[in-house]
Amino acid sequence: MATPEIIGSLRSTYTRVVCMVCEEKGIEYVLTERPLRAAELFAIHPFGRMPVLRHGEVELCESKAIATWLDRSFPGPQIFPSDPHLAALVEQWVSLVNTTIDRTLIRTYLFAYIAPGTPDGSPNRAAIEAVMPDVKKQVEILDKAVARTGHLAGEQFTFADINLMPILHRLGQAPEGAATLAAAPHLSRYYERHAARPSFTKTDLPVGPPGRSR
Repeated sequence: MATPEIIGSLRSTYTRVVCMVCEEKGIEYVLTERPLRAAELFAIHPFGRMPVLRHGEVELCESKAIATWLDRSFPGPQIFPSDPHLAALVEQWVSLVNTTIDRTLIRTYLFAYIAPGTPDGSPNRAAIEAVMPDVKKQVEILDKAVARTGHLAGEQFTFADINLMPILHRLGQAPEGAATLAAAPHLSRYYERHAARPSFTKTDLPVGPPGRSR
């Protein structure tokens, strides 16, 4: 079978998610590091977003679609459970994270640091202060969600957890986010536990020139 090629950057949480899927399932893959709006992205994704996948004759965009293809095409641990209830819970949390939590924690809060839009490039304090109530509320929701089993869906590590972990990693890189995460006892333990997984440690930010293989 052809080797999957993931095109994107590990600086993207969603590219890291897809690489984590490969690591969890023991799939040999190639990561081709490319910047935002690279031509290779537009060749597959209509809006030029990352990651995209080439796997033989199959080309796919959007991380969940790519993860579904990989999970169904390769042996190894199931990241999308076959049990209907657990599968629905995975879908529920992926949707909540991708449509709301990512928008708050990454696209608004973290972007106030990395793309602040201020004249001198300093953090956008007004944007940070405005979004912090939502950051705290959503962290509290996640804290309650993982309190019982240490997972988002049932008692196993699923795509719902894979999809969340890179976002929590990014959240902890800014001071208010790190403090908010540390104050959520269940979620902070959840993060520390799953951050030790090889799939997470092996997909940390790249070192060296673009275009490396796994």
